[in-house]
Amino acid sequence: MAKNGVDGVYSADPKFFPEAQKYDLLTFMDLIQQGLGVMDTTATSMCMDNDIDLIVFNMNEEGNIKRAVLGEEIGTRITKEGLPA
Repeated sequence: MAKNGVDGVYSADPKFFPEAQKYDLLTFMDLIQQGLGVMDTTATSMCMDNDIDLIVFNMNEEGNIKRAVLGEEIGTRITKEGLPA
């Protein structure tokens, strides 16, 4: 999920709350339970039900689309169940 000027998912809007923390990894349930405004609840549920992982990253940084496709760790990764232990 390419975003305009935002390099991942934060605990609050970093433009207004400089103390906001960036998440490296979240689950879809985290998005719903914490009310994080990444996308609407229906889209979140559909991704979760269909095992569609997301990477939220800044599309304005040159090379980021390629980095995301190649599996580099950029932005915030959102999965159904998080990473295996």
